[in-house]
Amino acid sequence: MANRARDNADEPADFETAIAECGFGLFNVFILCSAVPCLTAMVFSASALSYVMPSAECDLDLSIVDKGMLHAVTYAGMIISAVPWGFIADTIGRRPVLISGGWLDGFFVLCASLSQNTAQLMAFKFFDGLIICGPFAVVVSYLAEFHGKKHRPYIMLFVGLCVSIGSMILPLLSYVLLPVPILFTVSSMKFRTWQVFLVVSSAPSLLSGFLHIFLPESPKFLMSQGNYKKALDSLQRIYKLNKRKSKESYPIKHLTDPTPDRSDDIDGTGRPSTLQERFSRAKRKFIDGFKQLKPMFSSPYLAISLQVYCLHFCQIMCVNSVRLWLPQIFATMNAMDTLGANDTSMCAVLEHNANAKSMDEEEKRVECALVGRRSLVMGYQNLSWNWSGRFSDHFSLNEIPSGLELHTDLYFVKTSLVTMMVSAVYLTMMGICATTIIGMSVVIFPTLMRTMVLLLIMTFGRLGSVSGNMLLPVFMQLSCLAPFLWLCSLMSIAFLFSLFLKVDDEQSLN
Repeated sequence: MANRARDNADEPADFETAIAECGFGLFNVFILCSAVPCLTAMVFSASALSYVMPSAECDLDLSIVDKGMLHAVTYAGMIISAVPWGFIADTIGRRPVLISGGWLDGFFVLCASLSQNTAQLMAFKFFDGLIICGPFAVVVSYLAEFHGKKHRPYIMLFVGLCVSIGSMILPLLSYVLLPVPILFTVSSMKFRTWQVFLVVSSAPSLLSGFLHIFLPESPKFLMSQGNYKKALDSLQRIYKLNKRKSKESYPIKHLTDPTPDRSDDIDGTGRPSTLQERFSRAKRKFIDGFKQLKPMFSSPYLAISLQVYCLHFCQIMCVNSVRLWLPQIFATMNAMDTLGANDTSMCAVLEHNANAKSMDEEEKRVECALVGRRSLVMGYQNLSWNWSGRFSDHFSLNEIPSGLELHTDLYFVKTSLVTMMVSAVYLTMMGICATTIIGMSVVIFPTLMRTMVLLLIMTFGRLGSVSGNMLLPVFMQLSCLAPFLWLCSLMSIAFLFSLFLKVDDEQSLN
C-alpha cells in the first residue's frame, strides 16, 4: 500500500486532482473573505451616485440629462478598460490586478469625494469605472481557480451573495449618513454630507487591495503559463493551511497540463535579469497574449459568446435603467407625499423628474431636505437581492419572462410601497439571470480566455448601462408610456437569446 501511494504521488496530476487534495479549509475562508470587499467595491462604484444624486442635485444644479450622464460615465470607464484589464490579467496574473486595482480605485473614489462641480465628479467617476472593472472580473476567475469541481458551483452563489450584501450596505449607509447635516470648508473647497458618503464608499476598494497582498497567485493560471514550480508551491501553501500539515506532506509532487513546463525559463537561473532579457520576456508575453485571443473568434466559442454578449447587453440595460433611478424615484415620491400631492403614481413621478429643472428654489430646497431617510426603502428593496445568489442553482435564464411582466406592472403602480415590492421582485429575477450568465461563462471558456470573456460580457452589460441611462431621460421627456415600451422590447429580445443557452455547471475547468 505504501509503495502504491508513493507511485501515485510520483504520477503527474492535473489541476482538478491537485486542488481536490487541498480540500476546503482556512485558506478558502480567507480568500472568500478577501473577495467580499472587492465585490462590494464594484457595487459601490456602480451605485453610489444613485444615492448621492437626490442630495447633490441642489448643490450641483443637476438636470435630468446630467443625472443620466453621471450614471453612465462610470460604466463608460469600465467599457474602455475591459480589454486592457483582461489582457493584463491573462498574461501577467490575477493577483497583481487585484492588488493594484484595489488601491487605485480607492484613490479615485477619494478624489471624487473632493469634487466641487459636476465636471470634476464626472471625471473622477469615469476613472473609478476605468479601474474597478479589472479587479471585479478577475476576482470571479480567481475564486473559481482556487476551488475544485465539488465547491465551484457555489462560488457564483457566493458572488451573488456578496453583491447582495453590498447592495444592502450601500442604502443603509445612505440612511445613516445622508440625513446628517454636514458642511465644512477647507480653503475655498466646500464639503457636504454626500461627499463624506463617497469617502466612506472608498473603504472596500482599499481593503481589497490590502488583503490580496497576503494571497498567492492562482495555481491554475500558473499552470496555464507553464510555471509548474510556482503552481505546486501555491498548492502546497493551500494544503498546509487547510490540512494543518507540512507542505512536504502534500501528496502531489508533479503537475500536468496541456501547456509545456517552462518553470526554468520563467524563474530564471537566480542571477539578475538583464534589460534585454526583461524586454524579450515582456515581448513574448505580449505576443502570447494576442495568440490566446485567437480561439475567441473560432468555433465553438464565437457563436456562444455572441449569444451571451447580446443577452447580457439587453438584460443589464433594463436592470440598470430601473435600478439606478430607483433612489431618485423613491425620493421624489417621498417629497410629493410630504408636499401633499394627490397623484404619486409612476407617471406622475417621472413627469416630476422630467420637469425638475423648472422648479423654483424653495421647492428644490424642500426636496433636498427630504430625500435622505427615504433611502431606507432601498435597503428593504435590495434585501431581496440576497435570494438571487441563493436560488441561482435552481432557476434559469427562463425567468426573464417574469421580468417582462414586472416591467409592465411598474407602469400601473400608484404608491411607494407597491413600487418597492414590484421592483424588489423584478431586480431579484434579473439578479438570478445575471449571476447565471457569469457562472455559465466561467465553466464554458478555457483558462487563458476566461477573464477576457468575462470582461467582454461585462463590457456589453456596461454598454447597455451607458445606453440605458442616456436614453431613459429622453424617453421620460417624451411620455410616461415610452420608457416602459422600450424596456419591455429589450426584455423580449433577451428572452429569445436565453432560449439557446445550455451548459453543465459541474464540468471540469478547461
